[in-house]
Amino acid sequence: MLKEILKIQQKEIIKGFKGRFFHTNNFTIAFWEIEKGAVLPEHSHIHEQTTQVIEGKLEMTIDSETMIVETGMIVHIPSKIKHSGKALTNCKLTDTFYPTREDYKFDL
Repeated sequence: MLKEILKIQQKEIIKGFKGRFFHTNNFTIAFWEIEKGAVLPEHSHIHEQTTQVIEGKLEMTIDSETMIVETGMIVHIPSKIKHSGKALTNCKLTDTFYPTREDYKFDL
């Protein structure tokens, strides 16, 4: 299946976090645009996740360890591990989730 990312409708999941989502039977890729100062509250989920910073600077806390993640960096978040974040600049991120994020499938 061929899809153009910019043709996927964007959805604001929480204040300042706008995403476009591509799903397969096994995983979800999220393309995020995040406003400077936007906060991702601490949470966990069953999904294993990678977060790659395409542009910008993000403060992330994963399992009580806080780090600054910048353009070109990638982090791994294991399943069921608490994590949170704050955009220190406007950011573009790509998250990959396994298994598929059913909660990110929207009727648009």
